[in-house]
Amino acid sequence: MEQFEIKRLVSLKIGGLDASYTNSALWMTLVVILATVVFVIGTRQRALVPGRLQSAAEVGYEFIANMIRDNVGDAGRKYFPFIFTLFIFVLGCNALGMIPYSFTPTSHIVVTFALAAVVFIGVTVIGFARHGMHFFSFFLPKGVPAVLAPLLVVIEVISYFMRPVSLSVRLFANMLAGHTMLKVFGSFVVGMGIIGGWAPLAFIVALTGLELLIAFLQAYVFAILTCLYLNDAIHLHH
Repeated sequence: MEQFEIKRLVSLKIGGLDASYTNSALWMTLVVILATVVFVIGTRQRALVPGRLQSAAEVGYEFIANMIRDNVGDAGRKYFPFIFTLFIFVLGCNALGMIPYSFTPTSHIVVTFALAAVVFIGVTVIGFARHGMHFFSFFLPKGVPAVLAPLLVVIEVISYFMRPVSLSVRLFANMLAGHTMLKVFGSFVVGMGIIGGWAPLAFIVALTGLELLIAFLQAYVFAILTCLYLNDAIHLHH
């Protein structure tokens, strides 16, 4: 499990707070730099016949724009920069973590929960800003008998506050489990040698392809759930 160990690269303490720059922070910084370079360079020329970088930037833009349009509607257009940034950041952390000897920031619950908490707090603030105290009606579905109302309100409140937990644990658990499995089968290849190691090696190749797919799917799930939560806050749908 040493691949998940947080290591200090630059020790820094502010008061009693440990604000050291770690390997996790380094890889998150690399994700931000790489994404910025791709989208800045890719959209700089705005060619009629796009090159590879421009095509990648346009596909990413259209993918998230369509996701927001389908799940939030026109009211969600103003939140495009946030959701787009969230998707690219999670996807970048997941994908770069597949590079041998790299680090996967999203394999740590502290990172995924921080992202989920930002989504949860932001969506809640938007809900209150748009609807005021009427936002509390979200916790009581229409047409519910008065006898069942107290029970359903409790269930809805618990479900609402479990959102950041489920959102963060889903991403963290998938990244942690996938990389752990790759490490385990990698040790089988080394331990069984050239003759017996071909079977686990073939499995690792297939599993790596699956993990790349999961890296994309988890970023997609994180982004689309954010859209659904945003839709609830804007339209108070149940």
